[in-house]
Amino acid sequence: MAGRRDRTQQLRGSRIAIAILVGIIIGCVCAFIFPNGVSNSSLTVNERVQVGSSSCESSKTLKSDFASLSEKNKELKKQVRELTEKLRLAEQGSSDIARKQIKAGPFGTVKSLRTNPTILSDESVNPRLAKILKSIAVDKEVIVALANANVKAMLEVQIASVKRLGIKNYLVVALDDYVESFCKQNDVAYYKRDPDKDVDAVGKTGGNHAVSGLKFRVLREFLQLGYGVLLSDVDIVFLKNPFSHLYRDSDVESMSDGHSNMTAYGFNDVFDEPAMGWARYAHTMRIWVFNSGFFYLRPTVASVELLDRVAERLSKAKLWDQAVFNEELFYPSRPEYVGLHASKRVMDMYEFMNSKVLFKTVRKNEEMKKKVRPVIVHVNYHPDKLNRMRAVVEFYVNGKQDALDSFPDGSE
Repeated sequence: MAGRRDRTQQLRGSRIAIAILVGIIIGCVCAFIFPNGVSNSSLTVNERVQVGSSSCESSKTLKSDFASLSEKNKELKKQVRELTEKLRLAEQGSSDIARKQIKAGPFGTVKSLRTNPTILSDESVNPRLAKILKSIAVDKEVIVALANANVKAMLEVQIASVKRLGIKNYLVVALDDYVESFCKQNDVAYYKRDPDKDVDAVGKTGGNHAVSGLKFRVLREFLQLGYGVLLSDVDIVFLKNPFSHLYRDSDVESMSDGHSNMTAYGFNDVFDEPAMGWARYAHTMRIWVFNSGFFYLRPTVASVELLDRVAERLSKAKLWDQAVFNEELFYPSRPEYVGLHASKRVMDMYEFMNSKVLFKTVRKNEEMKKKVRPVIVHVNYHPDKLNRMRAVVEFYVNGKQDALDSFPDGSE
């Protein structure tokens, strides 16, 4: 607590110092331009014009003084910018305020910084949740799933897959009393938030999509407590421990809705406009969206800002959380808008597999059926989620080779 007070005082001191510097700059400028005060300045100038040669010398002196002041003003502005930057870094909890400058290495050897520093954990944010996470987290990481009674059947399939793999750092955020009771009876770690009318209104009655949108508000406290979070919707079957397949080199690591190398990892899409003649071809970059139902967040300022941005937009309008999630991640800065400065990585589409990849590609290729064993399967492309989840278990866990055959590629 003492450390936090000291830091607060330092931040206040920095702000005061900046204000003083700005005041000094303004005062100096006024003192040189209006040496006898603002009200007498015009009279003084007229008198000097009438004097003759002495006024010329005074004018030269004034110009010289003004030029000197301008240089000092530039230097003071530079110091203000530096102090402002130090203040910004201090507010982010950065220990490297000076930001060392380095030389660029030989051609082909230079690598930019991929990861932002993690934030300082603050258990005062939620002591009850902090206690739960300490008891179940592995290496300060946890899988988090939000659920209410409406998704109970899918939750049962997911929990069975987690237990089968012996994953200990799995936590259910119970959005109603039913799921809380279910977790108690089945020895599943859970966390039930304190009453919140905005969250509870959706959490207790909402379907899969509505519940999914709540995660951006709920996950913030996990990051503030210093934990890496792997968010999982309940329509996901775990086939391997996902923590063994993460890179952890970015703020956000997400599975893709893409179904091929091009759509999942990006491609150059050429737009053709014949009326433009010589310039008819315009190159565009495209990538299919990150899936907001399965992603990993490192506890960084950028990750917290992402959650805040998405949650704020969802609170003001009826929007699809996945669309907003991707817009905030990918839209660049532009006039009157500052984009999110977060690093991102797309997961391997065959390890973190969506149901379009499974049912349109993998199950129809005998070699892939034998060799490809995903870490998870997310039944995100199909409305008959529960039946397909059970079929995934039958195929990959119980070895029933025709378990996936009866389903159509898409939905009927």
